Amino acid sequence: MPEQTPTILLVHGAWADAASWDKVILRLQDDGLTVYAPPNPLRGLPQDSAYLHDFLTQNPALAGQPVVLVGHSYGGAVITNAAVGAPEVRALVYVDAFIPDQGDTIGGLASAKPGSCLGNPAEAFNPVPYPGGAPGDVDLYIKPNLVPGCFATGLPASQAAVIAATQRPLTASAFTEPSGPPAWKTIPSWAVIGTADRVIPPAELTFMAKRAGAHITEVNAGHLSLISEPETVAQVIEQAAKATS
Repeated sequence: MPEQTPTILLVHGAWADAASWDKVILRLQDDGLTVYAPPNPLRGLPQDSAYLHDFLTQNPALAGQPVVLVGHSYGGAVITNAAVGAPEVRALVYVDAFIPDQGDTIGGLASAKPGSCLGNPAEAFNPVPYPGGAPGDVDLYIKPNLVPGCFATGLPASQAAVIAATQRPLTASAFTEPSGPPAWKTIPSWAVIGTADRVIPPAELTFMAKRAGAHITEVNAGHLSLISEPETVAQVIEQAAKATS
């Protein structure tokens, strides 16, 4: 009996929301795939990973369904942790994403190679306290003037301005929280690497992808290849789905 076609589960990163996947979703749905893009709470790696793990393992809509789990940017760290102990997940796809090993932090990975345009937090972010946070923790927003030439390189200025206005913040604590045992050690993985990424240096994206044994696809894009090159991103996701079905 042939295996079921996997369901695709898309996890957005920081300073974004599920709408960042819109163009990819349209292509996947046009090709007959079932897609979900749940919210990533952006409250910290343990909390966000637990939220996604519960979505994977306790959602009746996914019961008995094989899943291809896809993460963009910080979402890569979330899927790396959330997929542990989730037998539904058959493949991991990382899009311009962190692929941490146990003990890694996203702050450490982002600064491991030179070149991140968000490398100096004092210059890159506007900090805002939030209710219920740990003492001293804050939400970090990218300074709007940095979005076009840093976070949203390769996109029209008008689109970058909308991204700057609608960004969802990530907690400062998320940068220093250590990642747990990585799902990529037991689940096959794929990686899309934007060769013009200015948020996570391409050299670091490549190092992480090779360490995870991922199938690598390079694309001439900045950090938001899911928006600027959705066809390529969708193709890689479909490759992962076919390889694991």
